[in-house]
Amino acid sequence: MTMKETILNDMKNAMKAQDAVKLSALRFLQSAIKNKEIELRPNAIADQDVIAVIKKMCNQHKDSIEQYSKAGRQDLVDQEKAQLNVIEAYLPKQMSRDELEKVIAAVIAETKAATMKDMGAVIKATMAKTAGAADGKMISEIVKAKLT
Repeated sequence: MTMKETILNDMKNAMKAQDAVKLSALRFLQSAIKNKEIELRPNAIADQDVIAVIKKMCNQHKDSIEQYSKAGRQDLVDQEKAQLNVIEAYLPKQMSRDELEKVIAAVIAETKAATMKDMGAVIKATMAKTAGAADGKMISEIVKAKLT
């Protein structure tokens, strides 16, 4: 079963269970996936694309949480956190910092990167190897530290 089918299935189960928070989060996610599908036409959407959409939505929720916290709106912070927890469940298990550093060290060795000019190539190769199991911000930080 593809990620898209899993999300649809879980959405149906949330409807049956009358889980409003989960249903709301999954509807929002399904809408974003549908938009990505339209963007990719005539090609079918792959699990990689769905993971990219989920990551983007997680980042949006984290930004919203930060903004609502600054504004003192705890009710909206709680709502966003609940939806973020639902959506994050669909992401692959995230790599630890140590695991990520090992992958980046291997990529640097493969690409023979030595300066900051090579940072983009290293990040691109690392993102391809980790396939959604690592945070882009963390990858960027580690690569920057290793190349300087």
